[in-house]
Parts: sequence; structure tokens; C-alpha cells
Amino acid sequence: MEEKLIKDYSSPGRRGYSLPPLEVEKSDINENLAGYLREELELPEVSEVDVVRHYTALSEMNYGVDSGIYPLGSCTMKYNPKRNERVARISGLSNIHPYQPLEQLQGSLEILYQLKLDLAEISAMDEITLQPASGAHGEFTSLLIVKKYFEDREENRTKVIVPDSAHGTNPASAAMAGFDVVEIASNERGMVDLDALAEALDENTAALMLTNPNTLGIFEEDILKITEMVHEVGGLVYYDGANMNAIMGYAKPGLMDFDLMHFNLHKTFSTPHGGGGPGSGPVGVKDFLAPYLPKPVLKKDQEKYFWDYQRPKSIGKVHSFYGNYGVMLRAWAYIKTVGGKGLKETTENAVLNANYLKARLKKDFELPYAEESLHEFVLSGSRQKEEGASTLNIAKRLLDYDQYAPTIYFPLVVKEAMMIEPTETENIGTLDHFVETMLTISREIKEDPELVINAPHTTTVRKLDETAAARNPDLHW
Repeated sequence: MEEKLIKDYSSPGRRGYSLPPLEVEKSDINENLAGYLREELELPEVSEVDVVRHYTALSEMNYGVDSGIYPLGSCTMKYNPKRNERVARISGLSNIHPYQPLEQLQGSLEILYQLKLDLAEISAMDEITLQPASGAHGEFTSLLIVKKYFEDREENRTKVIVPDSAHGTNPASAAMAGFDVVEIASNERGMVDLDALAEALDENTAALMLTNPNTLGIFEEDILKITEMVHEVGGLVYYDGANMNAIMGYAKPGLMDFDLMHFNLHKTFSTPHGGGGPGSGPVGVKDFLAPYLPKPVLKKDQEKYFWDYQRPKSIGKVHSFYGNYGVMLRAWAYIKTVGGKGLKETTENAVLNANYLKARLKKDFELPYAEESLHEFVLSGSRQKEEGASTLNIAKRLLDYDQYAPTIYFPLVVKEAMMIEPTETENIGTLDHFVETMLTISREIKEDPELVINAPHTTTVRKLDETAAARNPDLHW
């Protein structure tokens, strides 16, 4: 059932609240402001119960991590414990301002400092900045650090290498930082091709951007060889932290010889994200890169916490004030709640859930890479495409079953890709329900492909005419 607009509930005299009368005459106000008077606005007249029911109905039309599974591969859309939300709303933490004297902010700075230490321990990095506001922002910040480092050494290195299965933000961040992007192919097992990497490496190489496990969910077994090859030509190795949920407690980027990295606090450490925010993408570096971090850097002098601005080699600020504070509070609460043992169990359950789904789905959907995977895996809808329905059709049909679709058509190295990541927070019942839905859709494609091709059938917005939308877009500001 479609929900009406709030104005359609309007009826004269049906008011849940009345504003006080104007205390000035209209004639006393500049004519240019007359259009802003309350009496000129055609506001709907609705009762409180109508307002509450209207917005409750709108909220129920939405889908989120509190509604059900969000199997978006690469995104790590885990359920977010409400205790973290309560911590972020403690008045002594939420009702402060960065312009207050540092003496009044010591408690908050201690929290941020503890978060820095925890992230350094989890990653085996030496120094952390909390400024970047997202994963992509963390990537860009890292590439600016790489650029500044080589400028300081008077080396004109122009090239950044990325695998063909990399996140799209990797080459974009490198290009925005002024580097030339060189893409290298994966091998037949879905990992970095060492021969292709060797051919791309030279004295112009500034960095290799890599996530491990990669976007296929496969751990790069030659990672120490890869980082060694890059270091041999004088380049740096950057770690994309998008897949940290697969290795916490078992592996650390710093021990894989990565030089710098970003974290996704909003993915790995439990903060709601999507729809444009919120996010947080702290950057960790080894000691030799610490001078180039954005300033200020949070420091501790005996028992006092302060912001260190005296950093002449810094790339400068990359965020107003000090970063997305509310996201950091949630991440700190999450880490302190589960502890080191809990982070390790998070990895174990995330890997277990993903492999359970893969085992149950690989007979009905093509599995392009047979390598063992960790927290996520990629299937192909190629068989279903031959039977008449594409991966996009499958994704739309899932909506009819009140299920959210996995990431589709990514990574680009897999045709008709479906990238699935259930995270550790989903129980066996939820996983089984997702599997049965996918198997049902697979049967529907065999028996009645038109049913799937024309999906969704039950949502407020139905199947769009994509051809018409592409040829006659309705573009206006």
C-alpha cells in the first residue's frame, strides 16, 4: 500500500500544535521578506497522530541493517549494537564543541587517544590520524602522504599500480592525487599476477594499492613477496582497509610490510553507514611516514592530551576540526566492548558465515574462482543469464521477497558478478532464508523467466524503463 503525502492528510482545524501569533505588523517588515512570513506558508493542518503515523509508515518503507541482512560484498554492512549508539549520545560527549578549551575536553581526547592506540595495535602501524571522513577520503589522504614523501626525497615518482579487481575508489584517489594509474591483471586464481606486477614496477613507481583479502575474498598468499617487490624499486605499499573484517586478530597489515593504510570505522567497527554517511577513514602509517600526516596529530604529554600543530612536513588539514567524532565514539565503544578476543571471534564468524553461504549456493550459481575465500565471495549469474534473466533481474527480484541484494557487477573481472558478504552478525536462520530465496529465484528463472525479468512486483517503485531513462533523462536542479 502506498503512503500518502503529508499534505493529503490536511484538514482545516486539525492541528496538533499551534505557533504563537506574530508580534509585528506585516507592513513593518521589508517587502523582500514578506514571502517568509508564517502566514504566507501553506502548511498542512494535521493532528499529532497523523504526523506520527505518516512518518512511521515512511520509515517502514525503508530497509536497513535493523530490518534484515545486507549482504553487500565489500561494504561490510553489519548490525550495529545499540549500546554504541547510547555511548555516542552521552550528554558529556555529544554536547561539546571543538572550540572549547582543551582542559574541558580531556575526557573526549582520552577516548580518541585510546582509539588511536587500539587501531595501531590492530594494524601494527606506528602512528594514526583520525581526520579523514570516509574510506575514499582515507585513500586520498594516504596518496597525498605518498606524494609528499617522495617530494621530500626529491624523487619524481608518477605511477601508482592497482590490480584489476581493486575498488573503484583506488584508481580515482590516485588520479585525484596527481598520479598516473597503471592497472595490472589478476592471475587465473584471482590473485595478483607476480609477472604482471614485475613488468609494471620501475623507478617511477610511487605505490601499489592493495587490499588483502582482495575483492574476491581471496587472501593474497604471496603478500610478503608482493611488498618486497615494490620495496625493491623504492615504492610504497598501501593497504585498503575495506576488508579488515576478514583478518582482525589473525593478520596485521603492518606485519605484511604495508607502509600505510586506511581503516573504515563505519564498516569494521560498527557504525551505521550508507546513503552518503556517516563515515570515518583514519589513516595509519609506519614511523618514517608519520611526519607527513595531516595536522594536528593527537598527542599525550604525561597526563594531558593536546593537538600537535608543529609539524612542518605535514600535508595539512584534510577535514574541518578533527574528524567525524560521533563515528569515532561508536568505534571506540565497539572495540572496548568486544575486546581483542571478540575482534578475533568477529573474524571467525564472518568467515564462517560467508563460506556457509558459498557452500550452499555454488551448485546453483557459477563460482568463477575455486580458491578458498574469507569474509566474502563472488558468484556469477552467467548460467541464469543464458536462461533469460540477468544478475540485475535477480537483484530486483530479491526485493519482492523483502531481501536486500548483494553487490552486483563488481568486481569487474567477473561477468554477471554477485559479491556476497553476510558479516558476522547474521544468524543461521537469516542465512538459510537468504539461501532459500536465491534458490527460489534460480528455479523461477528456469520455469518463468519473465516473472524475474519484470521484477520487482511488490515494491512502491516498480521496474523502470531503463532505455527510456537513458535516452530521455529528467535532469533538473
